[in-house]
Amino acid sequence: MTEPKSNARSISGGDASLTNLDLAPVPLAERIWTRWNFASLWIGMAVCVPTYMLASSLIEGGMNWWQATLTILLGNLIVLIPMILNGIPGARYGIPFPVLLRASFGTRGAVFAGLLRALVGCGWFGIQSWIGGSALYHLLLVPMPELQQTPYLGDFIGFNLAEGLCFLAFWGLNIWVIWKGMDLVRRVESWAAPVLLAAGLLLFGWAWMEVGSFQKVLDASKHIQGDSSQGFGTHFWPSLTAIVGFWATLSLNIPDFTRYARSQRAHIEGQTIGLPATMVAFSFIGIFVTSATVLIYGEDIWNPIDLLARFDTLWVVVLSMVILSVATLSTNIAANIVAAANDISNVAPDRIGFRMGGLITGIIGILMCPWKLIADPQGYIFLWLIAYSSLLGAVGGIMIADFFIQRKGVLQTKDLFLECGIYKRWNGAAWWALGISLLPVLPGFFHQVGLFDLSERGHFWVSLYDYAWFITLSISMVVYLGLSNLSKQSSLPELTT
Repeated sequence: MTEPKSNARSISGGDASLTNLDLAPVPLAERIWTRWNFASLWIGMAVCVPTYMLASSLIEGGMNWWQATLTILLGNLIVLIPMILNGIPGARYGIPFPVLLRASFGTRGAVFAGLLRALVGCGWFGIQSWIGGSALYHLLLVPMPELQQTPYLGDFIGFNLAEGLCFLAFWGLNIWVIWKGMDLVRRVESWAAPVLLAAGLLLFGWAWMEVGSFQKVLDASKHIQGDSSQGFGTHFWPSLTAIVGFWATLSLNIPDFTRYARSQRAHIEGQTIGLPATMVAFSFIGIFVTSATVLIYGEDIWNPIDLLARFDTLWVVVLSMVILSVATLSTNIAANIVAAANDISNVAPDRIGFRMGGLITGIIGILMCPWKLIADPQGYIFLWLIAYSSLLGAVGGIMIADFFIQRKGVLQTKDLFLECGIYKRWNGAAWWALGISLLPVLPGFFHQVGLFDLSERGHFWVSLYDYAWFITLSISMVVYLGLSNLSKQSSLPELTT
């Protein structure tokens, strides 16, 4: 369990089809990310419009303000555990997520396992690009209100030409930052963090001053609360799973960042400081401000872009939209495109680098029609977040079981880049564990997306779906360890081929 000694940004003797400059281990001299870099990384990712909207969605789903805040805190403390665990091998060996996957899924199996994460990253990239483009559009409406009259692009698209161009402009800005490389990503996150914290506090202060009473604002949250007759427990578990799912993606690909850590302590402390506190603070700001809009405007405005567009003062609107764009940019780059770019690069490392992987991510993000994914807050939580969190929980369970239990924290780095090394091409144990762990939650998923109705006779399966991430993570760990040990002890052909 010692740190690797080599400083070479390459794998001598590695197969060309499994490596490139972007996937090779980061040399010790380039591992410069400090505690502040990781804390600011999480501030930059957590201070975003989806975080703000998630809190409001919990209240609309039936929780009150303190129940929503508590659920968000617990969810982020839970997801912090696999976040730190999966970050350890990245910091120890300097390898990114798709390369770490090769240890558990095989050098070729890791390609498909990584694409499961990449697909989610593409979807989130599209969502954040749409949000950033929307902020840019509202910013331009201040001096050019005639943009609202640009040609409507049809009901399927659902927006006008100016909105579409703003979306593409913000999309292009994200691609440009990725094209410049990871060092620019680090600098963008470090610069954005204090700006975003200040912006959140200013928005909070505005709501408080407009209403004039802290308690009065909290009391107003009752006006946006959904049906609470079923009790807190009914809403708690699906909401907790959704919140865990919010960062389930990063709990897998966190090695993409910890590979640059100066030490294990740097990323562990930085993540512990940055993730839970920022998520709770900004979520509470979302709850507080949305509640205040009921008193100020007579209706709940849970999208901050729509809220800021109502301000009358020109400089306030401009500054607010610029800050929203920065927030969305910092989140989008770190949380979405870095992981997907690496995962797509892993499909054919000798032909696709990090930059090309980022461009492919962006194109897929557009094709997924992100403006439709966030149109309904309930669908956003129960269809999008829980569905993918159940899948990624299974992958995370396999990774943790493989590295910490099966391999006792030791990897042979060179073999991760060899077709015929000790990790082979496919690990059947991992794929069987993945498939088996998903079986208990599939009926609930099919019910949730409307493929068939289990309301009358399938209540158990519907309820099971509320615990999806916890179920798939636990089952995948147990099944993976059991099958791995069985393949060692049995005279039957090994599951690893």
